[in-house]
Order: sequence, then structure tokens, then C-alpha cells
Amino acid sequence: MPTHAENKIFNYPKEQLFKIVADVEKYPEFLPWCLASRITKHEENIIYADLVIGYKMVREKFTSKVTFDEPNLIHVEYLKGPMKHLSNHWKFNDLENGKCEVDFFVDFEFKNQLLQSLMEKFFNEAVKRMIDAFEKRAIALGK
Repeated sequence: MPTHAENKIFNYPKEQLFKIVADVEKYPEFLPWCLASRITKHEENIIYADLVIGYKMVREKFTSKVTFDEPNLIHVEYLKGPMKHLSNHWKFNDLENGKCEVDFFVDFEFKNQLLQSLMEKFFNEAVKRMIDAFEKRAIALGK
């Protein structure tokens, strides 16, 4: 089961970073391998979303429940799709000078052993590219 935990300091306030991560429907515009995104249900501080992730011949759709504690925390729970489980959170902590520390964590396992083996080989690089994509999005929106 791949897991990844990372703390990274961004030169943006937590409110701005929170909004970028919370804007799930915009993911296909900037997030690697995210082919489609759709919010299927919206409650007070919770959304249910379908994401389609793909690379070359592989394409998978999964549904998750995303809980928001604005602007401090985003927690993602896996509901259905090709995985045994998925847990993900983003914690946003204010720092001085308008900076923010982001605590990112993801843990997942695919049902399909071939997909699992493939993902394990590229997992750290994939997560790094994903976090970099959010930072580039903040830069692009900050201009």
C-alpha cells in the first residue's frame, strides 16, 4: 500500500491554497492524469465527486466524499471505484509573511494487482508532480 506524507511551504496564504485544492471541478485543467471531474452531490461542507484518472491505455473512475473545514483542512474518503481504499488529507497552516505550510497525506491500494504494481513503481514521482501542479496553479492564479 503506497503512502506519502509531505509538508511543503508555499508562498501563498492558506485561504488561496485551500480554494485551489477545494475546486475539484477544475482539476482536469491542471492536474496530471486527471481526465474528468464532476461533483455529483453538494451538502453543507461536503461534496461527492467522480474523478476519471488515466494514463495511456489505463482509465479509471472513482467516487469520493470530500469534507471541508475551510480554510484549514480537506479530507477525502474513497467510496467506490477500482481501489480497495483511499484516504487523503490536506492541512493548511498559516506561517508568517503570507506563507502557508501544507501537510499532505495520501494512502491507497488498488484492487487490481497489475495497477497496484504499476502505481507503486511511479508513486512518489506521481505525487510529486501532483503537488507541483497545485503550486503551478497557485502561481498562475496569483498573477
